[in-house]
Amino acid sequence: MVKVIASSIRKGNVIEHEDGKLYVVMNSQNIHPGKGTPVTQVEMRRIVDGIKITERYKTTDSVEKAFVEEIKFNYLYDDGDNFVFMNPENYEQMSVPKDVLGNDAVYLQENMEVWLTIFNEVALACTLPTRVVLEITDTEPTVKGQTASSSYKPATLENGVRTLVPPYLTAGTKIVVMTEDGSYVERAKEQ
Repeated sequence: MVKVIASSIRKGNVIEHEDGKLYVVMNSQNIHPGKGTPVTQVEMRRIVDGIKITERYKTTDSVEKAFVEEIKFNYLYDDGDNFVFMNPENYEQMSVPKDVLGNDAVYLQENMEVWLTIFNEVALACTLPTRVVLEITDTEPTVKGQTASSSYKPATLENGVRTLVPPYLTAGTKIVVMTEDGSYVERAKEQ
């Protein structure tokens, strides 16, 4: 364990809570109100039983961070209960319970490189690439006279995620989206 300040906590970190249990950070946000003390709000999941809690720390509070391994894996397949990943260095496979990925699971693609946060040979968190390429499967037709800058239109992607895209994009177009929130970045470069 090592002491760190609360404002440096990131998604995937493992911290020891005041209750003596280990928690994996699912989301961390630094909040700087106009008046008052800046705080870090941390959503975390208790490792032993999966209970989720939200804590607020002063950004300068000390928090105990556990030493974990971050290892690169490739996504193989969904076996029904778990996602199966393979370490490209030694070909060892690791099954990761679906709740570890949560909502991020929709962005998994075959052979995708991810970073697994591992503690005592158990995967606690999975960090996806920040951007993925997905195909638009459904979107509204372009309205004549609509300019690219006027507004975005809703679109459904091949993984079922809905996002907003420029009006000139049509179904079948591959686009780059952020895995953090599903937002449109750009049209994908042709391979």
